[in-house]
Amino acid sequence: MFTLNCKGRLIKIEEPVVMGILNTTPDSFHAASRTKSIDDAVEKAKQMLEAGATILDIGAQSTRPGSENVGAETELDRIIPVIEAISKSIPQAIISVDTFIASVAKAAVMAGASIVNDISGGLFDENMLTTVAELKTPFVCMYVRGNANNMHQIMPTSNCTLEVLDFFIERIAACNKAGIHDIILDPGFGFGKTMDENFQLLKNLQIFTQLKKPILLGISRKSMIYKTLNVTAENALNGSTVLHTLGLLNGASILRVHDVKEAREAIILTQQLKK
Repeated sequence: MFTLNCKGRLIKIEEPVVMGILNTTPDSFHAASRTKSIDDAVEKAKQMLEAGATILDIGAQSTRPGSENVGAETELDRIIPVIEAISKSIPQAIISVDTFIASVAKAAVMAGASIVNDISGGLFDENMLTTVAELKTPFVCMYVRGNANNMHQIMPTSNCTLEVLDFFIERIAACNKAGIHDIILDPGFGFGKTMDENFQLLKNLQIFTQLKKPILLGISRKSMIYKTLNVTAENALNGSTVLHTLGLLNGASILRVHDVKEAREAIILTQQLKK
């Protein structure tokens, strides 16, 4: 069991939970995850929570291959009104802000978010770790190769699993030194890794559980699924559910997904299997 202190509200992860994806961007790779307006975002948030999501992950910067880095000002303009509206309409919602910019993370937490999800593990912004420590929120630490400009360039290594494990060990130490205590680990599927490496990480996911932190699985509708099946992201729900199930059996604690209902069903069935 893991616990996360989200600004005074405690999440107990006694069994895997779902993190629903909401994007305030016009160019996220899965169009159905994009919100058209503040009201649309609130309605989608309600639907996800009713379907069984524990956390809502809201982002304002697309990180798909070829996306443009829009900067802090645009992120703030897109994301703060949405977080404020969801917090007001659904005060019980646990909101995660998906950003690698410390100033955006701080403003989002002030607006109602209570988790910071950083694809760079605190490496793209030198102020991120100290900011999260001051905010006293859980921190999703993802591994990405490279920087914000080249993070989708394929740079394979001889042992991707060991590379990610070493990164997590170093980042956990850096987070603890900064004063962050609730850390969630995300191997970063699809960020600068080959197709084979993505599947290797999924196969070896259990290895990361030795670090005694929740493992977040972020593979929903990604290219490792739709390219393998020769379909599109829009037709990758079934493939996502299959790999979510394998991830759950290999130690995943949080599923970050576009499709909450199906992810919850995968959790219920795998939990029954384990019993």
